[in-house]
Amino acid sequence: MGNKGFRKWVAAAAMFFWSIAAWAEYKLNLQTPNTRLGETIYDLHTIITVICFVIFVGVFGFMFYAVFKHRKSVGHKAAQFHENTAVEVAWTLIPFVILIALAVPATGTLITMRDASEPDLTIKATGYQWKWGYDYIKGEGEGISFYSALSTPRAQIDGTDIAGRNANPNYLLETDNHVVVPVGKKVRILTTAADVIHAWWVPALSVKQDAVPGFIRDAWFKAEKAGIYRGQCAELCGKEHGFMPIVVEVMEPAQYTAWVSTQQKKVAAAKVDPGKTWTPEELKEQGGKVFAQNCVACHQATGMGVPGAFPALNGSKVVNGPKDDQIKLVLNGKQGTAMNAFKHLSDVDLAAVLTYTRNSWNNKTGDAVAPAEAKALR
Repeated sequence: MGNKGFRKWVAAAAMFFWSIAAWAEYKLNLQTPNTRLGETIYDLHTIITVICFVIFVGVFGFMFYAVFKHRKSVGHKAAQFHENTAVEVAWTLIPFVILIALAVPATGTLITMRDASEPDLTIKATGYQWKWGYDYIKGEGEGISFYSALSTPRAQIDGTDIAGRNANPNYLLETDNHVVVPVGKKVRILTTAADVIHAWWVPALSVKQDAVPGFIRDAWFKAEKAGIYRGQCAELCGKEHGFMPIVVEVMEPAQYTAWVSTQQKKVAAAKVDPGKTWTPEELKEQGGKVFAQNCVACHQATGMGVPGAFPALNGSKVVNGPKDDQIKLVLNGKQGTAMNAFKHLSDVDLAAVLTYTRNSWNNKTGDAVAPAEAKALR
């Protein structure tokens, strides 16, 4: 073999070992569980997979052996038989015993998965197109509420910042607000949705539950180790389905208590007096905050939107037209477009964000939307 042939063999060997190294980077299994229930599910999954593999090898191995060993070319003739009682009893009893052996631990695991009773903390997760809303409704932190939306920069998503996207280890899996829970505490998640079916799924915490409009479903988890765990909506909830991640941050108890204290102070500071009379300037200031939380991803901070995808608010006939038409559009959304209903906004926040859009950029209507006007059309 000459030098040329030798180099080909070396190149082939290098490619082979490189491919093995590359495949080693891929994870072809469940995520490492961070809950005892998750460990049980992982072990059960492994056992069942091994049993299925053994059955596969046994059945197909015997079949291929029989076909090869008793082929016509070596002089065998096809046997003529039917209704062999022993064989029929065997292929009925053996699968039955295997299924029962698997059903016992699987049933116990399913029962444990569904037992969300006596939680230390209860959080309501509401799916929206396309973000999550969280309300802490029982346990330490009760009264805390916030929205959690994708925080990956738009430039990375649109492909104008390729370097940033390649350097981002949590691309499309990062949010502006994390769900924060204490380590070692049972957390009950109540799921529902405001528009279409979503699903709250965090693999490492072994929790997945559909969020269905008009229904309350529940699931639970108990994290055994502090850290950050990421998940996603697991239902095809629309064109931005891949852009509503979930981030759960598990803290040590003392750290969690400090977080709760900070959040409760923010809630108290942001609490709106229902009897307050709002000036146009106050509504516009509040509306800027609501716009940044709910609208900026589509309509952009400049109000110019994204050409071909999201319409501009700057100079919009709707924004500069009758107030009632804009209120109805934001409340109910518009079918067939990316404009979703924003009924989850309070009357004050709805009035504020409309006032902001009607008096920002080149829009100078000079009027304000009162909370009472939003309430009347709700």
